[in-house]
Amino acid sequence: MTIYNSVSKTKQEFVPITAGKATLYVCGPTVYDDAHLGHAKSALVFDLLVRILKANDFEVTFARNITDIDDKIVKKMSELNISLEELTQKYTDAYHRDMDALGIMRPDIEPKATESMDSMIKLISTLIEKGHAYKTDDGDVYFDTQKDNKYLTISSRVQDQQDTQSRIEENTNKKNPADFALWKHFDEGVRYETEFSAGRPGWHTECAAMIEEHLAVEGEYAIDIHGGGADLLFPHHENEAAQHRCSSNQELAKYWMHNGFVNIDGEKMSKSLGNSFFLKDALKSYHGEVLRFYLSSTHYRGDFNFNELDLQASKKRLDKLYRLKKRLFGMKITDEKTDFQKSLLEVLSDDLNISKGLSLLDEMISKANEVLDANPKDKLIKRQSLSDMAYIEKLLGFGLQNPFEYFQFGINEDLKTKIDLLIEKRSLAKKEKDFTSSDAIRDELLALDISIMDTANGTFWEKN
Repeated sequence: MTIYNSVSKTKQEFVPITAGKATLYVCGPTVYDDAHLGHAKSALVFDLLVRILKANDFEVTFARNITDIDDKIVKKMSELNISLEELTQKYTDAYHRDMDALGIMRPDIEPKATESMDSMIKLISTLIEKGHAYKTDDGDVYFDTQKDNKYLTISSRVQDQQDTQSRIEENTNKKNPADFALWKHFDEGVRYETEFSAGRPGWHTECAAMIEEHLAVEGEYAIDIHGGGADLLFPHHENEAAQHRCSSNQELAKYWMHNGFVNIDGEKMSKSLGNSFFLKDALKSYHGEVLRFYLSSTHYRGDFNFNELDLQASKKRLDKLYRLKKRLFGMKITDEKTDFQKSLLEVLSDDLNISKGLSLLDEMISKANEVLDANPKDKLIKRQSLSDMAYIEKLLGFGLQNPFEYFQFGINEDLKTKIDLLIEKRSLAKKEKDFTSSDAIRDELLALDISIMDTANGTFWEKN
């Protein structure tokens, strides 16, 4: 298995610290608002990575944090006049709900910043003791970047490229412009008592402390893979790595992976989405699996241009999988190993090459339909196709829905109730051999743009 290491800027064979095991840490959301499409893209990338690692027989430990205390959260608390717990729990629940709708697996470990305060304070104290951090007269604590001779090796930057960070953390008490806050003193609001001062931790300290608490092992590297969006490479990941390096005398991660940005093409976004960047709004108009398929359809390292025309085209591509699944509906799935499954894992194990993977998927569907058109009773292709679709569910997270219910998305509850009643009446008419009424009800359903299919497992319907 190979992955692209953002630090070396090359694809490398994945060789874990401990044979047969893989540790992964991904930066999670700051829970002061609803999840947007960028959150979804990043979560999907690393969900796919976990699935591929497991398919390659690695025992995976996956951690993703929840930032539930920072300046944006405190500001939102004040605006809404609610408690920290009420605000952050609301948006944590919303994040989980949206990610669940996309079929994203929950992490094995999901630490919250507010529950990791002891770890952060311990890390800051260690850095002060070792001379890599200093306290200011006003109670702030800063990391001394000049004391780390490997600072900027993660992002490959040079000192005169740090204008952005200097402007963000401008403070006349800092020794160097590039120094960043580990602890900020506050006279009021949400704050925690420490030997430094009453205040709150800096954002960059959170993940480093959590990794040390939950995942780090002894040796050259603390964990195997650290991931997140491309915007986190600098300064966030650079600063995480510096803190851990100076506190523990080891590198934070052996491999660094970063996904690209999500851009919105507003001119092509329809009114149904309201040009919203929020995932919850997209989920009102499209099934979560459709969004999963679309957001996963381009390579993770490239930027993703979200527009509804492409989304609709992507849906039609996923529809083909469900058409095949419907064609084989009711058959028992067997564990049939196929060349398709082997090839799919091989291409995805090459730095998550999703483009080649989806091309193989298209070919599998086309071949299965071609064989079944020629010989509808071909048992071998039926067994292989069902096994292939089960493998796709496991590896890619697509095709998990009942194929008939998948095509019912977007039908309001009143119409669903009406359709169910009509089908019930039709079933009764057929039982009583009243075929005239039965046919009339079918015509009424067709007039509603609904098609039905009678199977051994009952009658199913879908929107045409």
